[in-house]
Amino acid sequence: MAIRYVRAPDVEERVRRIAEILGLDHIDHRVICVRAEGSAARWTLARCHALPKIFQAVLGVEACYVIEVIPGEFDVLSEEDKTKTLIHELLHIPKAFGGGLKSHRFVNRRTVNRLYKELVRKESNRRGEREETRAS
Repeated sequence: MAIRYVRAPDVEERVRRIAEILGLDHIDHRVICVRAEGSAARWTLARCHALPKIFQAVLGVEACYVIEVIPGEFDVLSEEDKTKTLIHELLHIPKAFGGGLKSHRFVNRRTVNRLYKELVRKESNRRGEREETRAS
């Protein structure tokens, strides 16, 4: 069966929320998320793809990135592991947003776990601020 790439607005929304809360300001509408339906990939949860500079130049388009999630693997993860997986993929996207990818020397479990803890703390603080505002 051929792979079908289907836009994943739920994943895009989650990516935007993660990027906003963690201050990853270079992540914008040019990061597109898809589900690779029919993928036979094993042991792969998600991948990050970049449009290389040569294609940008020849086609006259801006850089863009695609985060591909593998439904059979990604969709069954816990919410925490989905978030950590997306943080991992976002870390591959350099701040220069030029079409390259950061290596696993930078993108590693320690960095992902640190950012996940920061995300949880900031989300908790935001919830507390909203509750205080409602109570006033």
